Amino acid sequence: MNTIKYHIPDFLRHFKLNIILSDYMRKFPDYFHENVTIGSVYGTFPTSLWNGGRYFEGTCDPRVMQEVLRQFNGRGIPCRFTFTNPLLKEEHLSDPFCNAVLRMADNGMNEVIVASQLLEDYIREKYPRYKITSSTCKQIENKDKLTEELEKDYSLVVLDYNWNNKFDELEKMPHKDKIELLINACCTPNCKRRGEHYRNIGENHIRYAEVKKKDPKAPFKAEEFRCDQMLLHLYETTCYSTHIKPEDIYEKYVPMGYENFKIEGRSVPDLNVLENYVYYMVKPEFKDKVRLELLLALTGKHKYFM
Repeated sequence: MNTIKYHIPDFLRHFKLNIILSDYMRKFPDYFHENVTIGSVYGTFPTSLWNGGRYFEGTCDPRVMQEVLRQFNGRGIPCRFTFTNPLLKEEHLSDPFCNAVLRMADNGMNEVIVASQLLEDYIREKYPRYKITSSTCKQIENKDKLTEELEKDYSLVVLDYNWNNKFDELEKMPHKDKIELLINACCTPNCKRRGEHYRNIGENHIRYAEVKKKDPKAPFKAEEFRCDQMLLHLYETTCYSTHIKPEDIYEKYVPMGYENFKIEGRSVPDLNVLENYVYYMVKPEFKDKVRLELLLALTGKHKYFM
């Protein structure tokens, strides 16, 4: 059986949880499904003008960024930057912060997720050592366009979640080994506002960066995009036709040739993300034990850290 790679959120906001998970998996591999590993941890350092998918404000000390990269890379885990802002223009490519981040992490291990052809071309030219993933933010639902995307020089292509569970189509997909499936999407199937939401996030990041460049202390109010789906926990989304059940991963998708699975959750609490990890990665007979021990470890109350 090939290695089953989970791509998980977020190397900064869920830093402690993900470090604990990595170390726990290494110490107790028998609790987890066979051949399961962490393929990457994706996210962004605030505030990245190029970021997309989720909106985040704030700043980050370069020393913290270096330590985050050191901790994950030292465990053999790539950090994947979510540079998926769909509204980028030529003038945005020279952004000092985003370029500094790419220079800092340019060690041949770390990766980038893109949605903009403009940014993709720039990164390929300036930072050729980065593996590049095609983002689900592109919302490719046309079969011919998806086939064309899979033929391009991407490390991975993250499918639009509306392809999930369409097994007749998934069986015929080429290059299954370079397809990544978003398995726990909080969006309702065929959401008509998704593209608008991505554009709202992109615009807010551009506006935020412009304001802060002029005056780092200036107040900023993001243009709100109301979506109650963002507040749901895991078990409020399992009824969706696009939800991928853990047993289907191991009984259908993996035997079919799929190896890469994305768990979303950059903007939700640690506890919700942890439950997704237990739900998907842990063998049924160990779920309660692993959940409790990871919770205790997260609060510093478990012998695992002693």
